[in-house]
Amino acid sequence: MDKKKIMVVDDEPDIREILQFNLENAGYAVESVASAEMALEICEQDIDLILLDVMMEGMSGFKMAEILRKEKKSQIPIIFLTARSAENDLLTGFSAGGDDYIAKPFSINEVLARVKAVLKRSNMPKQEKEQQQIVLGKLRIDVARKMVYVEDNAVVLPKKELEILTLLASHPGRIYSREEMINELWEDAPYVLDRTVDVHIARIRSKLGVCKGYLTNRSGYGYSMNAEE
Repeated sequence: MDKKKIMVVDDEPDIREILQFNLENAGYAVESVASAEMALEICEQDIDLILLDVMMEGMSGFKMAEILRKEKKSQIPIIFLTARSAENDLLTGFSAGGDDYIAKPFSINEVLARVKAVLKRSNMPKQEKEQQQIVLGKLRIDVARKMVYVEDNAVVLPKKELEILTLLASHPGRIYSREEMINELWEDAPYVLDRTVDVHIARIRSKLGVCKGYLTNRSGYGYSMNAEE
């Protein structure tokens, strides 16, 4: 069985060495590159995944990803590596075509787990990939990547907000009472109040833009999701 080939793109020699050593020990073939410019020159279709640093001298990782996706029409999976973890950076990364995002400093076990997960998703048949997507009108939830898209624009939601949205969008039209949502999503926190659900719902709605009307409240019953006609 051929080894999966991973390209590591990072301008820090120590990072490249650590990643290459551990990835090769895990059974991968590794191509190590010090710049985005060099990576674009040698990036071939036999690369199965790219570990790409964001902040480098010269071209940034975000720019390299954008070139790969838009100019070269490449669909090679990309995991961004970066010391930056702000929400805007996450949005930029996913908008540039990233498949995952690991903040530095990272543990090698985390890197190996993310690499394995992204490779598994990339090798899925198209039908299975589609089953990991929830589409409701102009709203799309990528369940595997834990990302939300409104009119194809990425929206980053905190874990609990994403869980609530996914639950409601998975059952369009069904009304969930606050008690049902608490029992489903806060089972390890027995003292959550109804007001907590309301606050999370308000925050979700404020981030959904043109899709905010999909999330509705039926007084006395609870919340539901429906795409507008």
